Amino acid sequence: MSNIDALKILRSDVAAVDLDQLSAASSTDANLSTSQILVVDDSSLMRMGLTRSLKTLGFENVTGASNGKEALEKIRTGHLDLILLDIEMPEMTGLQVLEVLKADRMTEVPVIVISGGTDAEDAIRCIEMGAEDYLPKSFNPVLLRARVTNALHKKRLRDHDKVMLETIRQQHAVVSHEKEVSENLLLNILPREISTRLKSGEELIADAHAEVTILFADLSGFTALSRTMTASRLVEILNAIFCEFDRIMQRFGVEKIKTIGDCYMAVAGLPLARPDHAQALVTVAFEMIAALSSVNKTFETDLRMRIGLNTGNVVAGVIGLRKFTYDLWGDAVNVASRMESTGAVGRVHISEFTAKLLPAGFALEDRGVVDVKGVGQMSTYFVNAGPSVT
Repeated sequence: MSNIDALKILRSDVAAVDLDQLSAASSTDANLSTSQILVVDDSSLMRMGLTRSLKTLGFENVTGASNGKEALEKIRTGHLDLILLDIEMPEMTGLQVLEVLKADRMTEVPVIVISGGTDAEDAIRCIEMGAEDYLPKSFNPVLLRARVTNALHKKRLRDHDKVMLETIRQQHAVVSHEKEVSENLLLNILPREISTRLKSGEELIADAHAEVTILFADLSGFTALSRTMTASRLVEILNAIFCEFDRIMQRFGVEKIKTIGDCYMAVAGLPLARPDHAQALVTVAFEMIAALSSVNKTFETDLRMRIGLNTGNVVAGVIGLRKFTYDLWGDAVNVASRMESTGAVGRVHISEFTAKLLPAGFALEDRGVVDVKGVGQMSTYFVNAGPSVT
């Protein structure tokens, strides 16, 4: 097939447009009448004639460009809805303009190629390079309106889709942010592994752990201090202390369970088991004492702590419907609490079960037999020093 034959087919297809479709398109959409249209043609007569035809058809905002360079400048600096682009122009052909538009990713503005020549290859190539449509010169007014209206409708739909996609993207970003916030809040309440299980749909979480170490730390002198200062100052000091403790827990990979008034509870060895749970939590105890000393200097206070630890088996799980919590149950928890309450201010008091698990490097002081409420006589120890921690 020759180029001339191909162009004839293009033109015959244009001419064969269903008359009902042309009639439906002949009434210009009021919303489209304000569209910004650029006519690019080196012939001033052709520009004027095409501009006049478009305005007669109801398109109000039509501007012209006499060459490709001028057209590109207007495309870059202004808002356009449609470009009518002549193929045969000196200096810069319509094909070259399309190449620049494609290279600069400015092909979102629909382009209708207009040509009075007989070379079908250029017209076909323009379509392949992103041109929206093809129109031969001279123009049938009904066909011109149909093609222009169709191109503008398509652009409006694409613009609408872009707005919708951007709205969806923004909504997705908001949802993702809110999900991240809610997950972070959940992680402030529950260990990550437990949070994951809850989100996966597990309703009842209760796990038996054969061996963990539990810590209780209680502030000494806090009640007396509360009588001497405002509520806001009191909470500020307590928050500073517990935030330091939280950082220590995170650094050593142990779990904070809860605070009860001025008492702090933590555990090592769950929800994931670790063989060094006793060593890790005794080390944490000394870090807590050092942190409290630092806070005392900052706030000019003289708070101290009793710290007690015990090792044994526990049951851990999530309870509650509202303000639910992750908690521990078992004799080992009760004994750890008694180690704190029967301990001494500024000392780390541990049970015999915990002492047996500590490696060399921890200086233990045999305290002798202690009467532990609910348990009876127990051998306990003070830890006077532990391995240096970097």
